[in-house]
This record gives sequence, structure tokens and C-alpha cells, in this order.
Amino acid sequence: MARYKPQDFYFKKAKRQKYVARSVYKLEEIQKKYKIIKPGSRVLDLGCAPGSWLQYAEEKVGPKGIVVGVDQKELKREFGPRVYFLKEDVYELDPSRLKQYVPVFDVVLSDMAPATTGIGFVDSTRSVYLAERALEIAIAVLKKGGFFLCKVFEGEDFPSFLKKYRGAFERVTI
Repeated sequence: MARYKPQDFYFKKAKRQKYVARSVYKLEEIQKKYKIIKPGSRVLDLGCAPGSWLQYAEEKVGPKGIVVGVDQKELKREFGPRVYFLKEDVYELDPSRLKQYVPVFDVVLSDMAPATTGIGFVDSTRSVYLAERALEIAIAVLKKGGFFLCKVFEGEDFPSFLKKYRGAFERVTI
């Protein structure tokens, strides 16, 4: 099994490019393939800390877009005037509060992951709970035809989550 090296290629690349985390490259790869974030987009980033997806989204939406991040942890950097941050647990978040920024979002991102235990069943179940909450929020705030990008660990609960996901969107890609 490959071991995670804390200072691997992507870690070093992120530091060189001034991103706060290497996870930005997952979003960049998806963006290159699907072009989900466009100039002027209104983007919601759930579980946004430490902030690399916010950074990337801010770059992509440009001066006419808006990015809103939600996380229970503080961010590690400052952002421009079109990026807003709510320090809140997503389980306690009332989606209607997000309407203070924009009436609806074009894109909802969720790279949330639970604190892992090393027990696959527990970790995947917790991941699905987070993904289900992200889906609930996305359904409440996403415009028709919008994009929802969500990370989830596959496990026993994944098929039921996927069924809910497919019921909410025209097209689902795994």
C-alpha cells in the first residue's frame, strides 16, 4: 500500500503556487474536465477549511462572481472582497441564511471528510452522513441546472446515498 508522504509532489506544488492545501488539484482536475465554475458564478464551498478550494473558486469566478465558504474551523488566509466565510457547523447551518449573499448558487462544492478512525465501515458511514447533509443544503440553495460536487467515501451506505443523489440531479458522474 502506498504511504502518504506529507511533503509529496502536490504538497510542494501547492506551496509554490501559494495554495493552502494540496486538495486544490482535485478540484482543478474536475474543473478542467467539466468546467463547472465559470466567470461570474456564485459558488458555495461546504467544509471549506483550510481554504484551497475557496482560493481556486475565487480565481475562477473573477470579479463578478461570489464565493461563500462554510466551515467550523477558521481559515488559514485572507480572501478578496467577493469571498465570504461563515464559521459554522454544516449540521447546524440553516440554508436560508445563505440567501443573504445570493438568492441561489450556481455551484455547491463539498470536500468534507470526517475525522477518520481507521475503521472502514465507521469512516464511510460518517462520510455518507456528511455527504447527505451537503446534498440537503445543495438542494435548498442550488439553482436548477446547477452543479453539485461532493466527496464521499464508498462503503455499505454509498448505494443508498447514490440513489438520493440520482433522484436530485439530471446527471450524476462518479
